[in-house]
Amino acid sequence: MNLMLRRAASAFPTSSSRRLFSGSCFDSTAPAAAASPDSSPGGLYGFPVLRTAKGFRRFVDDAIERSGELVSYVSLLPPSGEIIRALDEISDTVCAVIDSAELCRNTHPDREFVEEANKASMRIIEHLHFLNTNQSLYDAVKRAEDIPLLTDEAQRAAHALRTDFEKGGIHLPADKLERVNKLNVEIAHLGREFNENIMIDPGSLDIFPASRIPKHMHHCFKPIYQPIHKMTKGELKVEDIKKEKGFRVRTDPSMLSSLLQFVSDAEVRKQSYITGNSAPHANLGVLNKLISARHELAQVIASYFPLSQCLEGLKIMVNSLFGATFHKVAFAAGESWHPDVIKLSLHHPQEGDLGFLYLDLYSRKGKYPGCAHFAIRGGRQISEKEYQLPIVALVCNFSTGTGSMAPRINHCDLETLFHEFGHALHSLLSRTDYQHFSGTRVLLDFAETPSNLFEYYARDYRVLKTFARHYVTGDAIPEKLVTVMNGARNMFAATELQRQIFYSMIDLTLFGEEAAASRDTVSVVSDLKRQYTSWKHADGTHWHTRFSHLINYGAGYYSYLYARCFASTIWQQVCCEDPLSPTVGAAIRSKLLQHGGAKDPANLLRDFAGDNILECCDGGVAPNITSLREELGL
Repeated sequence: MNLMLRRAASAFPTSSSRRLFSGSCFDSTAPAAAASPDSSPGGLYGFPVLRTAKGFRRFVDDAIERSGELVSYVSLLPPSGEIIRALDEISDTVCAVIDSAELCRNTHPDREFVEEANKASMRIIEHLHFLNTNQSLYDAVKRAEDIPLLTDEAQRAAHALRTDFEKGGIHLPADKLERVNKLNVEIAHLGREFNENIMIDPGSLDIFPASRIPKHMHHCFKPIYQPIHKMTKGELKVEDIKKEKGFRVRTDPSMLSSLLQFVSDAEVRKQSYITGNSAPHANLGVLNKLISARHELAQVIASYFPLSQCLEGLKIMVNSLFGATFHKVAFAAGESWHPDVIKLSLHHPQEGDLGFLYLDLYSRKGKYPGCAHFAIRGGRQISEKEYQLPIVALVCNFSTGTGSMAPRINHCDLETLFHEFGHALHSLLSRTDYQHFSGTRVLLDFAETPSNLFEYYARDYRVLKTFARHYVTGDAIPEKLVTVMNGARNMFAATELQRQIFYSMIDLTLFGEEAAASRDTVSVVSDLKRQYTSWKHADGTHWHTRFSHLINYGAGYYSYLYARCFASTIWQQVCCEDPLSPTVGAAIRSKLLQHGGAKDPANLLRDFAGDNILECCDGGVAPNITSLREELGL
């Protein structure tokens, strides 16, 4: 039951444990009755038990005892709102200790109070992990959630508590649940150590002479002195009387900012910057341990994209849009090339089989390293009554998972999966007389448009909620999380667009009408980077020798940018309002996918999304960039 804090963040940095359980405790302004502040004077923060530093020990003992009594009480309660009220009291009892200790250890001038607060904090956090994995409390919460409670807030609290239990791993086997608890405690300790190192070691620099520091800042620093060295007849001697004054300069963030702003001496600014950004050195090791612990924890806990569920998402999307379903079919002898490969047929209830799709999804040695769609056989009209069905393969390189853990993918991989699946649908749903025009066998300017369109489906909450479920709790992905993911994706949208323009210009310059054969390609790429990006070229590098699209496209890489413009317009004009509706699906199939390369792309696009999807340019046509520009906020 992650009982930790739903409270507003304090002005002081919170411990790692508070961040870990953020959003898991109910906001309760009154401390628990067993340790409530006394109205009479005495006791830190009004708690009589905290009249001395060692009172933190009793504070923790009382909280553990009281929460234990409440656990026993709750475990015997019938389904009722009293379960939620009692759980809130447990939360309040524990939070009173955590909050008080947190404030004390960050602000109290008495070292004894700080040390006792640190000990109290770690003790109560360890007890908290016991509460968070208590099966009796979890069972009680489920009992309460299953009945109508008196208020919407109580009902919401019951649901939130149950969800928090499950996100904390309550369903895990005992050994893994114990490991989760140990990891949480380790993370709490590491977070505490990290923050303490920041306070203990702000960094410092000795500056001589004192005149190198502006006078108005002298009062901020501790004066220091060093002997003045003097040369006498070729020998170095130390003056016994005269000493040079300087300052020991702290380089914590606030002071570093002042130094960089007000010190005119460039060398002092440089050394201050280096020192301030090199402390605390001890946190390099702490951070490595924290990364390892959090990574391990992030694996038996949160993910909304199990690969099997993502594949279900593709099936749901196809059924919603086109009324078709995927079915697993058996291989003929010798048909498969690896045990991981599966074969699916795309079937329509009125039209029958539409085509066949091989899925080869997992990474292995010697396999193509990326994600791609391969056309094996194009569709074509053999006779009036017979159509040759298309056969395609979708190849990816996802991890197979570890141990008993099912494979999962991140959101970027999900976008790639939907992108390549867009190519597959283009092939499977096209119906052309000639295989020469089947599916993706289209003019290059148009080839990436369907695949880019289906990336939007991987980012839309209305689509994701149909299949993206937490692999432990089964809860649908929260809309807020989808918003955050898309926000992170768009954070550097302009930089990504600049990068794609740069790639396109490399391709056009090397393979365009005026080929750059007379110059070495390294200098060509270096000049283009300076011309079209904000980045500097690193001498000695030649990144473009690993850019395989130079082989595949040959002066056609710009089609990715064309496709982004087309897909953005189609999404906004046709799909966005109701992306999974059969009406939208019928339009995508009949006006975009089924023609393959048999129709002129310009006519096809205008018929599908309106005349404004294109604009005249130098006697030809080019994408209208308005929709993409609005989407990226440019």
